[in-house]
Amino acid sequence: MAMDGLRREVLIVVGLCLLWYTVSSASNVVGKLVLTDFPYPMTVTMVQLLSIVVCSAPAFSACGVRRETEFPRRYYWRVLVPLAFAKFLTTICSQVSIWKVPISYAHTVKATTPLWTAGLAWLLFGERQPRDVQLALVVIALGVGVASATELQFDGVGLGAALAAAALLSLQHLYSKRVMRDTGVHHLRLLQTLGRLALLLFAPVWCWQDGAALWAGAAPRGGWAGGGALLLADGLLAWLQAVAAFSVLSRVTPLAYAVASAAKRIAVVGASLVLLRNPTPPLNLAGMVLALLGVFAYNRAKLAARARQPPRLPLPV
Repeated sequence: MAMDGLRREVLIVVGLCLLWYTVSSASNVVGKLVLTDFPYPMTVTMVQLLSIVVCSAPAFSACGVRRETEFPRRYYWRVLVPLAFAKFLTTICSQVSIWKVPISYAHTVKATTPLWTAGLAWLLFGERQPRDVQLALVVIALGVGVASATELQFDGVGLGAALAAAALLSLQHLYSKRVMRDTGVHHLRLLQTLGRLALLLFAPVWCWQDGAALWAGAAPRGGWAGGGALLLADGLLAWLQAVAAFSVLSRVTPLAYAVASAAKRIAVVGASLVLLRNPTPPLNLAGMVLALLGVFAYNRAKLAARARQPPRLPLPV
């Protein structure tokens, strides 16, 4: 009986991962098309956050997701507001990165997430990594370096945004998991809460940054009929991707999530190369492959290290 339950849980996680990879690939491709036609990454970010707020309430009620957890006011300011801030910055950095550079390169750079995780673990918790983990981190850095040096459409802003997204993603996953563990909040309700907070916090910034431009007549190059439909599709896909990602994160350990996330990057890179047909020199492609192999080697080394001596604090990558 227990084995049947385990098998069912494995099938659910596999199904969620496949959904996550498919929706994430579609979201990145559509997002690239939107930003090429309408270069306003903050507006795209706000549409994605608005989609989380608008779509979550009816969808979660229809699916019987339990009601939102009542958090103490102090907990909001001490934990949830910084987490919402990180979510907004992660989203906008991701949008800027896929706007400025090809999706394949952006996700190769985001493969440096383990480097950020290891650095943050050392700075915040004094945790030192075993030799095999350090070697895997060197492989990741080497792969990203090769891909950057041979990237035909290299852009410093795009590189910086992708690196920032990778760093913020590490913190966001770590603290989202801790909030779920400490409060018992449903993972999808946490997503809804963070989306709503981020939207409220940054609506004034959007009004000042992009709202004025839109009021002055800024519009997609192809007009609002086609561009607006793409923007709406991007928001819906981003919401579905977030739902799938939070669902996987709630069911597995941060390390298992890291393995699934590495596989997702391969799916997104492959889909973008096939669908968008960006020119990719062989050496650039080799750098991408090397970086992603380094991520898998890192995850494997972390699993081996955990088997030898469990770390004090589970850290995501």
